[in-house]
Amino acid sequence: MAQEMAGQDPFAEYLGHFDGLIGDRRTGRTLGEIVRGIINAGSLVCQQIAAHSTELSVVKGGAQRVIRFAKGKSTKRSQVDAEHLTAALCERGVAQLAESETDELWLIADPSDLRKPYASEMPDLMQVKDLGGKLVPGYRTLNVLGVTPGRRGILYHRLFSSVAEDFDSEPLEVQRGLKKVSQAVHPLKECMAVSWIVDRGFDDVAVWRTIWEQEEHVVCRLYHTERLVEYQTVDGKWVEGDVVAAQQHLRPMASARTEMVVRRGRQTKEKRQRVTAEIRSCPLRLTYDTHVRREGEGEEVQKIIWLVEVEVLRSTLKPWLLVTDWPVEDAESAVRIFRMYRQRWAVEDSFKFTKGVLGWEEVQLLDLEGIRTLLALAWVAAGFLYELGVTLEWEEVRLLARLGGWAERKDNPPGKIVLTRGLRRLMDMLITQAFLDYYREEQGALPPRIAAWIGDSPLDDL
Repeated sequence: MAQEMAGQDPFAEYLGHFDGLIGDRRTGRTLGEIVRGIINAGSLVCQQIAAHSTELSVVKGGAQRVIRFAKGKSTKRSQVDAEHLTAALCERGVAQLAESETDELWLIADPSDLRKPYASEMPDLMQVKDLGGKLVPGYRTLNVLGVTPGRRGILYHRLFSSVAEDFDSEPLEVQRGLKKVSQAVHPLKECMAVSWIVDRGFDDVAVWRTIWEQEEHVVCRLYHTERLVEYQTVDGKWVEGDVVAAQQHLRPMASARTEMVVRRGRQTKEKRQRVTAEIRSCPLRLTYDTHVRREGEGEEVQKIIWLVEVEVLRSTLKPWLLVTDWPVEDAESAVRIFRMYRQRWAVEDSFKFTKGVLGWEEVQLLDLEGIRTLLALAWVAAGFLYELGVTLEWEEVRLLARLGGWAERKDNPPGKIVLTRGLRRLMDMLITQAFLDYYREEQGALPPRIAAWIGDSPLDDL
């Protein structure tokens, strides 16, 4: 792979996958410069994006070019709005995932909130919860990553607000996302089993129903323990009751040793350490209507699912209570479900990375479609960074890691934050060089002391 990339610009090669959306050369250049600016600035503030772009930092009105681009005022001949950008990202993600030699594809859905606690003039602000549970202005988003061993693909992103004109309902937004992703990964189903691994926000029979109709599987953390199901007693009889009652009939299945970031005993902070997880399970029978939250009459069906409880021993974590349609009847299948949900837990860092390292919540446009476009551009930037981190066998990745402060050790692989820091340092150099060249062209030469400082002229010339 390193030899194939020799002599090529990986950033230009990555952006080439969006060429079909570009209607003119200026729009293509601006798209590239905005994505560079987002990565280098770690912000979605248009002024910061322009200031950290090689080209936009040296032209007048660079920030205005970013604003006009995001609002669609300078892109009439192109299709670079949020919908088309995320569709192209999805196509790229599917192509990446298709290269994996595996028989499983895991889809990780996350309904992240975009919080704007101090905003008052931004359009269509709704109420979302901050980290402390307090209601603040903001927006909701739905994001889906596809995961196979060694690869991650961005398959879906949408920002929405309950007060926007195009809003129908949050459950309908989720249904649209489920169906779009399923359609996108349909070619992969010939060789891969598809499983949705989701958190408590998707504890909804309507969500599970749609996944099962798409011939896909689900692993979901439960929120509604009051849900009525049927469970088996010791003598094998099926009895109706809620999930809490069914928990009394969980049977030990396996113990798993793994590394997780947890707090144990008297530890004051979480840290990565070896832990033991105890896994228990029991079968359930779930009865539901096929047309729940749909118009028209459906039919009542029954499905066998499994209740799985995972307890991380001697840690402060509350036990995970999961439900899945994958059979959990022995130690191997129990450990597999644990690993699947643990992967969903680990993938949360991808969403945190996009929000934190790329300044997701700093967006400030007074136009909802502009906000959506900038958020989609942040995901375009994230997609490039995800692909950079595929393997340390690439010389480019090792160099970026060292620029980011990475100390090379076998047990210390660089994370996305380190790679991003290294990439920013490299891009800072390019931006600085471009600005100095522009200044020389405009003024004839650099100021003498600056020139001497960077070795552009001998000290004797001062």
